[in-house]
Amino acid sequence: MSTPVLTIVVPCYNEEEVLPETILQLGAVIRELIQDKLISKSSTILFVDDGSKDQTWTLIERFHLSHPYVTGLKLAKNAGHQNALLAGLMKAKAYSDCVVSIDADLQDDVLAIREFVVKYNEGYEIVYGVRQSRGTDTAFKRATAQGFYKLMTNMGVRIIYNHADFRLMSKRTLDELERFPEVNLFLRGIVPLIGFRSTQVFYDRKERFAGESKYPLKKMLAFALDGITSFSVTPIRFVTLMGFILFAISIVAAVYAIIGKLVGANVSGWTSLILSVWFIGGVQLLALGLIGEYIGKIYKEVKQRPLYVIEKEALATANVTKEHLPAEPVSVRR
Repeated sequence: MSTPVLTIVVPCYNEEEVLPETILQLGAVIRELIQDKLISKSSTILFVDDGSKDQTWTLIERFHLSHPYVTGLKLAKNAGHQNALLAGLMKAKAYSDCVVSIDADLQDDVLAIREFVVKYNEGYEIVYGVRQSRGTDTAFKRATAQGFYKLMTNMGVRIIYNHADFRLMSKRTLDELERFPEVNLFLRGIVPLIGFRSTQVFYDRKERFAGESKYPLKKMLAFALDGITSFSVTPIRFVTLMGFILFAISIVAAVYAIIGKLVGANVSGWTSLILSVWFIGGVQLLALGLIGEYIGKIYKEVKQRPLYVIEKEALATANVTKEHLPAEPVSVRR
């Protein structure tokens, strides 16, 4: 059995501070896997510049010239993390037997990639990188993340607990992924739908090596909302249930008011009326907003616009050899 061609896909957005170290660490992983004959000498790292405003692309081009195993795609504008990741996966699958996706911030353990490849050589088509703990997270982030995974599971979405986008996929699974034409991407939910033989590799997540997180609270909430509304109609059903409950309450209130009127009781009304109007009005606006979210997704899907546009490419022109790779995983700080 021949050694597989591996491509490591790394989406990047304003990552100039961490990129040199990322290249060195991933390059060391590639070198060791080639030396141990676990992957082919044609294996590469593909950095996808998601419309960065700093020197990210300049660094990718510079390293590409001196290290042929470093390749890159530059998107014409910021398309978002999931779209940038998909661009890299679709480009890499054309010349790879398996593809590993990992973020540029070095929070995911690059040494786990070796175990990914071992599992692939054992016959697994998808290998999920799963965090053993969330010790590096703040209490708020830990609570919200765990709540999100539990909420998705309760809504019937098949999702791997404590798994982000650190995974290995075979060429066959990537071919199947290409058949999912949806615009509203949530790869953590799509990949488990593909099926095939899969397993998990557990690792400890680290602190970000350098730079700032590209996922502030606002983006995390938007990402969570996209995931929920892209894979479950439970929120819509909840609105329907709420409508039935409010209708039942209104019937009870109407009967109470009629009885009070018949027996001559004084029905004090202003406070309860105002509270009822505000409550029902708020529920209606919430329901309309939720329905609008689903309609907006339908609108995007119907237009079928491209998810990304590639502006430049810096791809490999020759096989990777031992001397092309860094001799030591030396730390480079800016």
